[in-house]
Amino acid sequence: MSDVAIRVEGLGKQYRIGRDRTRARYKTLREQMMRAAGAPFRVIRSAFTRGNGEGRAEESIWALKDVSFEVKRGEVLGVIGRNGAGKSTLLKILSRITEPTEGFAEVHGRVGSLLEVGTGFHPELSGRENIYLNGAILGMRRGEIDRKFDEMVAFAEVEKFIDTPVKHYSSGMYLRLAFAVAAHLQPEILLVDEVLAVGDAEFQKKCLGKMQDVAQEGRTVLFVSHNLAAVQSLCSRGIVLRNGSVWMNAGVRDAVAGYLRTMGSVADLPLWERKDRTGKGLVRLTSVDIATGGTDGSNALIAGWPAEFVFHLTSACTGVACTFTIYDERGQPVANFNSARRSSNDTVNPDSDTALICTLEENLLLPGDYRINVAISCEGELQDHVEGAATFSVSEGLVHGRPVSTNSRFGCVTLPHRWLLPRS
Repeated sequence: MSDVAIRVEGLGKQYRIGRDRTRARYKTLREQMMRAAGAPFRVIRSAFTRGNGEGRAEESIWALKDVSFEVKRGEVLGVIGRNGAGKSTLLKILSRITEPTEGFAEVHGRVGSLLEVGTGFHPELSGRENIYLNGAILGMRRGEIDRKFDEMVAFAEVEKFIDTPVKHYSSGMYLRLAFAVAAHLQPEILLVDEVLAVGDAEFQKKCLGKMQDVAQEGRTVLFVSHNLAAVQSLCSRGIVLRNGSVWMNAGVRDAVAGYLRTMGSVADLPLWERKDRTGKGLVRLTSVDIATGGTDGSNALIAGWPAEFVFHLTSACTGVACTFTIYDERGQPVANFNSARRSSNDTVNPDSDTALICTLEENLLLPGDYRINVAISCEGELQDHVEGAATFSVSEGLVHGRPVSTNSRFGCVTLPHRWLLPRS
């Protein structure tokens, strides 16, 4: 038996965007008769206009192009890349949800996939019924499902609701049960998308632990995530997708380092030129200003000094909120800020309705290089999300009069503190 679980060769997926104007709406009998009467004249006219693309507003994009790689049995492969790089499209092809436009993908073994919350669940069926339905789809015998049933329900923590139709489940309950089914029904190959980001921190830790167990049992895992710490702890190898193609295929540490280099380069582009963004797009982030209070506005902060992050938008919107996360140079999340979580210290800016300003009274970041991911929402709907929207550096300084450490091995932040020392 071959030791290759997945073989992908020259894989490509093309999508058409826009609308074909030649596809007319439903016509009445009278309209169809009039169209038939005018057919000879249209034939003559088409002879003179053929080939000019008249009447079409369609374009094509390649979500994947010439993707090739292999995954050995028992290997845990991380798939990383910016938004729109083709990660989810790749997993949908491997899960046989969609067909490739060109190339092929061979998958040798029973596949369990978790691509989005509740993939494969029927909303009208109960949790119990969906477990057996998913097991049957995976080719499991009823006895096999019976043996794993209690373990799955306990993992998902939905015992009280197991006989309730899943359409009444919260997104968290849906996610827990969907992951429990995908991971416990013993697929030989497990495909997991960024869906784990939906769960809380405790559940994410639980899921990562389960995937580590799956990997140690010799099963194959493809793990798509923006959580680079999770990728490095779980995976032995990584591929970096960029613009639908494999940009790097290497050991996981080298792959993550390569991906972070691309994030640094893309952050140098003006935000209005960035295409790798998600959201409805009614409001967009146009620029980010980062400065230390009293300096010249350069993106260089000083440890212990105040800091200011200014997010400029294309237009005003009702119920606007900004969330941004700071990452260190290894891709580890350091701190998260969310304007929707209000404080009595928050105020309204009388001078602008298109700028959000986050002020740190004291920057506790240690010296080093950092980047931020930014999300803008209006009335709870995501309008714009940009990875690596800006970068900045922190230089040495004093926090409460104490010099900060410059050794990144000891973390990324410091905390105000004091010592009670023995008599000398």
